[in-house]
Amino acid sequence: MTVAASLDWRDRAARLFPGGVNSPVRAYQAVGGEPPLLLRGKGPFVWDEAGRRYVDYVGAFGPLLLGHANHAVAEAIATAAALGGPFGVTGPGEVRLAEMIRARMPSVERVRFVNRGTEAAMSALRVARAATGRELIVKFDGAYHGHADSLLVAAGSGAATLSVPDSAGVTRSVAAQTLVATYNDLASVEALLQSHPRQVAAVIVEPVAANMGVVAPLAGFLAGLRELTTRAGALLIFDEVITGFRVAPGGAQELYGVRPDLTVLGKIIGGGLPVGAYGGRAQLMDLVAPSGPVYQAGTLSGHPVVMAAGEATLAQLTPDVYVKIEEQSARLEAGLRVDGACVARVGSLLTLFFREQQPRNFSEAKASETRGFARFFHSMLDAGVVLPPSQFEAWFVSAAHDSSVIDATLEAARG
Repeated sequence: MTVAASLDWRDRAARLFPGGVNSPVRAYQAVGGEPPLLLRGKGPFVWDEAGRRYVDYVGAFGPLLLGHANHAVAEAIATAAALGGPFGVTGPGEVRLAEMIRARMPSVERVRFVNRGTEAAMSALRVARAATGRELIVKFDGAYHGHADSLLVAAGSGAATLSVPDSAGVTRSVAAQTLVATYNDLASVEALLQSHPRQVAAVIVEPVAANMGVVAPLAGFLAGLRELTTRAGALLIFDEVITGFRVAPGGAQELYGVRPDLTVLGKIIGGGLPVGAYGGRAQLMDLVAPSGPVYQAGTLSGHPVVMAAGEATLAQLTPDVYVKIEEQSARLEAGLRVDGACVARVGSLLTLFFREQQPRNFSEAKASETRGFARFFHSMLDAGVVLPPSQFEAWFVSAAHDSSVIDATLEAARG
C-alpha cells in the first residue's frame, strides 16, 4: 500500500467516524501529527502501509502481554471460530477461563463475563449499591473506569464537594452520585466518608493508577483504603482492567497484599479481543440475576472465541514469563535517561513523565511538560518506536520485548 493510499484511508475515515476515529486517543491530538496506518503486528513489532517496522509499546493499550499474533492465541481463536457460536448457553470455555481467573485471584469467588471494561465497572457499582442500600460512589481524580455516566465526572471546587460532569451529555444529577478524592491521599477519602455518613456504597480505585500515566500507590495507601471502607460499611472495588494479570500473576491485589470486595477485569483476559468481567465474594455476586435482583445481561458475553483467546493467554503466563517481563521492564526503566524527565514503573507498566519527580496524584501528573513529551514522542516515532500518544498513558512491555528490542528502544531514546 502506498502513502497516497494511506491518506485516502484517513480521508475516508474522517467522513465516516467522529474525528476520524473510533476512540479519541487514536486521533493523536495530544501529540499532534497524523498516526501511522498500521497493518500488521508480530511479537513486539508493528508494520505500517509502507512496510516500515516499529517497536510497539502501545500493545492495544494493555491486552497484548504476549505480543502481537502470539501463535497459541491465534490458533485458539481460529479453532474456536471454526466451531461456530456463540450458542446462547454457557459453554466450557467460559467455565475454564473463570476457573483460571479464580485460581489466580482468590478474591474473585464468582465472576460474570461482559464485553468491555466500561460495562464491568458499571455493573460492579450496581452490585455495590444493591449490597449496601446506598447511592454514593467515591472515585479518584484522574482515574478512568470507562465511560459510564456516573464515572465521567471531575472534582468540584473543594475536597469534600460533589463532583461535576466531565463530559457533555452527563447530567448533574447523575454526577452528583459520585464523589472525587485524591489518589494516594487517605485523608481526602476519610473526609468524604465522614461528610457523607452511611451514604457511600463503594470506593473504586485503580490499585496502580494507569490512566494519568503510571502512578504507583504509596506505602499503606491501598491497605488504608481497605481499612477505611470496612469501617464505613462501604465496599472496596479494585479496577484491575489494566493491572490484572499484568503486574503480577494475581494482579495488583496480589502484588500489594490487599483483598478487595469486588474486582473489575478486562484487557488480558480476552487475549486482545473485546472483553470485561467483574467478580468478588460469592455473597455479593449472588445478587446478580438470575440468582438475585441486580439485573445485568449481554448477548455476546462469554463469547467462545474471546474465551479461547483469554484461556490461551493465561495458560502461557507462567512464573518464568513474569520474571522475564520484569527483567526487561527494569532494563528499560534503568536505561531511559532523558533530560527533564523521570520514569515511573510498576511491573510492565511504565511512563516517562516530563517532570523532575514521579507524580503521586493526577494534579502532579498534570504538571508534566506535555510539549516536551510530544517532541520526544515524535522523535521516537521517527526512530521506529511507537509509544502511546499521550503523556498520560502507560507504556506496555510484553513478553516479546527481548534484550535486543529494549536496546533498540534505548538507542532511539538517546538519539
